[in-house]
Amino acid sequence: MAQSPKAGTRKSAAKKSDARSRANGPAPLSRDEETEAYRMMLLIRRFEEKAGQMYGMGLIGGFCHLYIGQEAVVTGVQLAMREGDQVITSYRDHGHMLACGMEARGVMAELTGRQGGYSKGKGGSMHMFSAEKAFFGGHGIVGAQVSLGTGLAFANRYRDDGKVSLTYFGDGASNQGQVYESFNMAKLWNLPVVYVIENNKYGMGTSINRSSSTTDLSQRGASFGIPGEQVDGMDVRAVKEAAERAIEHARSGKGPYILEMLTYRYRGHSMSDPAKYRSKEEVQKMRQEHDPIEQVKARLLAEHSVSEDELKGIDKKIREIVADAADFAQIDPEPDVSELWTDVLR
Repeated sequence: MAQSPKAGTRKSAAKKSDARSRANGPAPLSRDEETEAYRMMLLIRRFEEKAGQMYGMGLIGGFCHLYIGQEAVVTGVQLAMREGDQVITSYRDHGHMLACGMEARGVMAELTGRQGGYSKGKGGSMHMFSAEKAFFGGHGIVGAQVSLGTGLAFANRYRDDGKVSLTYFGDGASNQGQVYESFNMAKLWNLPVVYVIENNKYGMGTSINRSSSTTDLSQRGASFGIPGEQVDGMDVRAVKEAAERAIEHARSGKGPYILEMLTYRYRGHSMSDPAKYRSKEEVQKMRQEHDPIEQVKARLLAEHSVSEDELKGIDKKIREIVADAADFAQIDPEPDVSELWTDVLR
């Protein structure tokens, strides 16, 4: 059916209005929203710092990929989601779990291989799930979760349940073939999925400038007709605002949307990575000028009349939660040997 001139005019006006609002910077958050964002990002930061310490002490085995520096991405997206929307991500997943409402005790217990962990101690850092919280896992195979997240969206479309799949992956995974297959299918069927590319500038130890011929990852879906945009992934306000646009696009039946979150990890790719491929000055500059938590803290103090004592109180409670999780993860029993035969397809 041909589009009416008025409809075209309305869409054009809406696009111009949207462009103007983005040019003027992200919309401000309310005091409660800023406080919740601060609390969640601080919980992720403190949890990851403790996980790093415990890994160094030999209490966590295997791989461990920390989310320090990228906290604004999952926090901002979570603020834009509805209850029932799903999350699926890669192996850098602890922050996503906490943002989804999974308990710090259960996440840390899984890291130490205890029966109280979300996968009964059998999944470890990269393989935790919570159907109750609509968290469908971290995934150890690079890019594998993109196909699975597209499958979640297909189920939502089939059931007509109004849910949206938030499918996270990194700049390194963006070059995987299965990602493009997923893009094609998602647009072909206009599935309700938002692809969130967490571009932290380094895939493993390689700069994106050396591994990708085109570095504007938001346009990777252009040939399929999937809209995308680059977002300041260090500013939780910008993340929330962009996520609201993308989620509404997907939920309204218009199909997939790509959000490239320009973010940065302060630590190495994993705990075994000394990150010698970048300078200390580069990392320090990002910490000083773009830290997502410090940005929110500054606004709470300057714009929302929150006192230093209130912020210290939040930090104190967060530290208590993390300390409790660490203690629990060391005294909780290991899974019984019989667990070797459960949750196995035969």
